[in-house]
Amino acid sequence: MYEIFVFLHSVFRWLVLIGLLYAIGRSIHGIISKRTYTKADGFARMIATTISHTQLLIGFTLYFVLSPITQFFMKSGSGGNHEIWFFGIYHIAMMFSSIVVMTIGGSVAKRATTDHAKFKTITIYFSIALALILLAIPWFRPFFRNF
Repeated sequence: MYEIFVFLHSVFRWLVLIGLLYAIGRSIHGIISKRTYTKADGFARMIATTISHTQLLIGFTLYFVLSPITQFFMKSGSGGNHEIWFFGIYHIAMMFSSIVVMTIGGSVAKRATTDHAKFKTITIYFSIALALILLAIPWFRPFFRNF
């Protein structure tokens, strides 16, 4: 079961990055071209957020139920081990923060009154979320985990 969830988490990592980059790209293009905010823009925002929330649920399942690394961390702390500290505290805190930022940004953008404000809000909040995610990805692990 652990291997399946690690595989899903690995696949969704790329979907999150693609979804965020696509939504940010559409928003930047909307700002530059001064075009109207369309249903496709709202759909890109919603898909990026939904994929990220799904990734968060998979990550929570790993963190709180399945991962031997976090199980060890919860029982005995990091013991000075960088990888255990990374997954025990840093990774989950940064990823959770990025999802909160993205969710707030998506909600604020949805309620914005002008097209420019919607595009600007998505660009700012989703870019901050992307930066947090890039900082918290375990780059020392394989880019694609299989089982």
